[in-house]
Amino acid sequence: MPATLHPTLPHPEPVATPAARLAPKREGASRGLLDGAWWPRSRDLLSELPALTDVLDPLWGRITRIAVNPKYWPVIPRQVPVDGHIVKVGWFTPEIDPHKLLLLSYGTGRWDLLIIPPETGAESAARLMAAASDYDGPPLTASALIAADEARHGVGATNEQLDPDEAWEYEGGACAVSAAVPHQPGPPSRPSRLIVGM
Repeated sequence: MPATLHPTLPHPEPVATPAARLAPKREGASRGLLDGAWWPRSRDLLSELPALTDVLDPLWGRITRIAVNPKYWPVIPRQVPVDGHIVKVGWFTPEIDPHKLLLLSYGTGRWDLLIIPPETGAESAARLMAAASDYDGPPLTASALIAADEARHGVGATNEQLDPDEAWEYEGGACAVSAAVPHQPGPPSRPSRLIVGM
């Protein structure tokens, strides 16, 4: 029987996961009900949470637990592998605002992030990220902040038309802007304003 030779296929290059689109509250701002905002690219927590915790671990200490309201998440994994450790994920319906993500860092603290819906247009997302990270006025819940932005600008965050680059990224294309996380000496009590992957 003659042998059939197949050419060796090249090994695929590893694809880098896009960095998290994140805006933590600036240092010195009053805490309120939110510590910043996160704009995930999809509603797949298993693929979104590793990028988020990769950015937050050096800033806030190792994230060990995450909790969400299941209203907008089709699947909630019990745990997510993240760069050498496991993050436990839970869900609570009445206790957590549907537009909020609760993060716990063992022995360090708790943080609450506004979750901007993935399908939100860039303009609305930028406004919401700025409001959640800079806001010093009366405390607003995550849902109240989104509702206030929708009322003020007359458009729902998810009703904006995506431009072609945003649509490409939302559908799984590569992020056009690579992220850089500035080095901060020592663990800060509150990170300075940082927007990653915008």
